[in-house]
Amino acid sequence: MGPLDQIVSTIALTMGVAWASGINLYAAILILGLLGSTGNMVLPPDLQILANPVVIAAAGFMFVVEFVIDKIPGVDTGWDTLHTFIRIPAGALLAAGAVGDVNPAIVLAAAIVGGGLAAGTHATKSGTRVIINASPEPVSNWVASLVEDFTVIAGLWTALHYPWLFIVLLIAFIVLMIWLLPKLWRGIKKIFAFFGRLFGQGKADELTPEDEPGT
Repeated sequence: MGPLDQIVSTIALTMGVAWASGINLYAAILILGLLGSTGNMVLPPDLQILANPVVIAAAGFMFVVEFVIDKIPGVDTGWDTLHTFIRIPAGALLAAGAVGDVNPAIVLAAAIVGGGLAAGTHATKSGTRVIINASPEPVSNWVASLVEDFTVIAGLWTALHYPWLFIVLLIAFIVLMIWLLPKLWRGIKKIFAFFGRLFGQGKADELTPEDEPGT
């Protein structure tokens, strides 16, 4: 592998783990840990701890928990909200660890970009699920969750085996994300406004003439 290919592979792994962390952090850790522990991948020094059996077991357990919770409409949104404080910093840390033993400035830059990418993918995932949860049927939620799980696995596999292709796909994803996030935000505001009017109307209907001020 030439120097350019090595650089591209490092970038793909660095951005790949950050991108995956924003969607399903535990799947990303579990995949890297299993690949490292089975000898199918040489983890960078700072990520070799992921191959520890204790870390793999913890990631596997949390992956199962998230796999179940992520398919319950409404509960998944609460889970995503909580993981705003977990996925983003974890994505930054994994990105920093993935660059290997290099200049500290590069490590910091990787953490900054990785954290930003993890935040973007997390916001896209969370916002999409809020819109989907507005539908009364649960099937679309299950399908979205399964697609996300498959995308993380396929994305990391592509980053490791076809880094050039992954970078091209990642750029396309970032462009799509930039276009999609404002639309998601407008959709979420409409949903909350609808429920606000709904509950507000409900409270108004409950008032009787005796309850009105001045009576």
